[in-house]
Amino acid sequence: MYLRRASVALVSALVGYGAYYSYSGNSTSSLIQRAYSGSTAATGTAAADAAAPTRSVLVIGADELHTGTFVGEGPISKTTGDDGRRVIEMLTPEQATRKLRRSEQSYFVNRGRGVVRYDLVQLPSNDPIEDDHAEKIVEVPGRSPGSESSDWMFWGVFDGHSGWTTSAKLRQALVSFVARELNDTYKAAGELAPSHDAVDLAIKRGFLKLDDEIVNKSVQKVLQANSKVAAAELLAPALSGSCALLSFYDSRSKLLRVACTGDSRAVLGRRSESGKWTATPLSVDQTGSNPDEAARLRKLHPNEPNVVRHGRVLGGLEPTRAFGDASYKWTREISDKLKQHFFARSVSSILQTPPYVTAEPVITTTKIEPEKGDFVVLATDGLWEMLTNEEVIGLVGKWLEHQNRSSGSSSGGGATSQFNSVWRRIFGSRSTTGLPVEAAAPTPGGGAGGGQKTPFRGVRQWGGASDGFVVQDPNAATHLVRNALGGKNQEQVSALLTLPAPFSRRYRDDLTVQVIFFGDGGEPTGDVVVNEDATAPARPAVKAKL
Repeated sequence: MYLRRASVALVSALVGYGAYYSYSGNSTSSLIQRAYSGSTAATGTAAADAAAPTRSVLVIGADELHTGTFVGEGPISKTTGDDGRRVIEMLTPEQATRKLRRSEQSYFVNRGRGVVRYDLVQLPSNDPIEDDHAEKIVEVPGRSPGSESSDWMFWGVFDGHSGWTTSAKLRQALVSFVARELNDTYKAAGELAPSHDAVDLAIKRGFLKLDDEIVNKSVQKVLQANSKVAAAELLAPALSGSCALLSFYDSRSKLLRVACTGDSRAVLGRRSESGKWTATPLSVDQTGSNPDEAARLRKLHPNEPNVVRHGRVLGGLEPTRAFGDASYKWTREISDKLKQHFFARSVSSILQTPPYVTAEPVITTTKIEPEKGDFVVLATDGLWEMLTNEEVIGLVGKWLEHQNRSSGSSSGGGATSQFNSVWRRIFGSRSTTGLPVEAAAPTPGGGAGGGQKTPFRGVRQWGGASDGFVVQDPNAATHLVRNALGGKNQEQVSALLTLPAPFSRRYRDDLTVQVIFFGDGGEPTGDVVVNEDATAPARPAVKAKL
């Protein structure tokens, strides 16, 4: 995508709903043509234009975006030709910031259990947004009488596709399914802690049981009900799909498990001896372009040369693991029966030995070290299309340095003071220029290691550089999204936030980002409290225990 400057001027009076636009720029062809020819240019318009306001506009083409100016009063929203090119008024930097912060949330976790704060934000591109998220804290009684309780803390991001219903189902149910399986596993272990393998198996069972309910049990209910209304409601989460990234932190063991189904990603930031941060991926992107995933599918379906084609399952679906996506899981018999009696999708001619896609996650386990300032970023792939792991971790590190400097000159109280004191102990008075992150280790062939996709959009692709990053948002997740969209380049940020659906989908995906900060310090009150400075207005002042 390219952003270019253009000149868009109103050179005739408004007649009805039409206007005449002229374009001059460095493009090889005019992007803006006559939209309505009901008037001709009148004399004296130059003087009128001099008194009229000048506003920024965005010209949306098939492959390019142009920014320009519009002289005159009235609304600016015009389709300029049969090819769908449009001119719309661009958001001001202030309006862009309000849109960027519309869904942001931030919470102080005053429980003394190793987590001090978490921030999150969403930015839609689809309408409605197909991403979703979940956060929950479960207080777990001690394993023996009189022993201290602990917390299970869950954070999850869900990247929906072909609709929003599957990700919404995950928001409603995934944590509960996993927590139930974990509870059974810990109970069976008695006073002893269950083995690592047993915990991983419990998480996998939770994922698979929920997907079975979405994909298979829904079919049973639909056939029993024999109703198209019931089919529409019950089959929607099966026919759409969603990736899932769920983190599970046990405050007793200080172990963080990340379960990944699909291509959302979790990355750990940790302060090194050099004073910079290291970026450690805690998940692997599971797509047809990942050699390990492609080999797994080819082994499961040995006589099907098209099981992975162009980096996609059967040439269609990019993630190799996902919830829903029943058309890649149902047998031909089930698909034909649903199509005959209801309205399910047609069966692909190359569907031979389903299921091709699984919801079983790959799980990593990491020992959290709060004294090293550990934090974790969980995000749907819309962020990783724009920024590398190192850029994301370096940006949070830069944001933390800014928070540390700001806290040194202010006297905040309560949870804010507690959070700032944690970071002052880690940072001291140090500060760095640029992004304070260690360089990524080289990988064979120069590509991303471990199946990780590399960004194909973002600051570098749009002509920026690391010195174009900016710190101006009190919410760490919002800070990441702003810099993914352009950072200091306010015109680019405004342009990308101005784009309406479905045009926006050409240039950016839905974005959901969570940042979890670990640390010890302060007197625990047991409350989870809204950080009003980094939360969109109109939210409750205090959030009950999750």
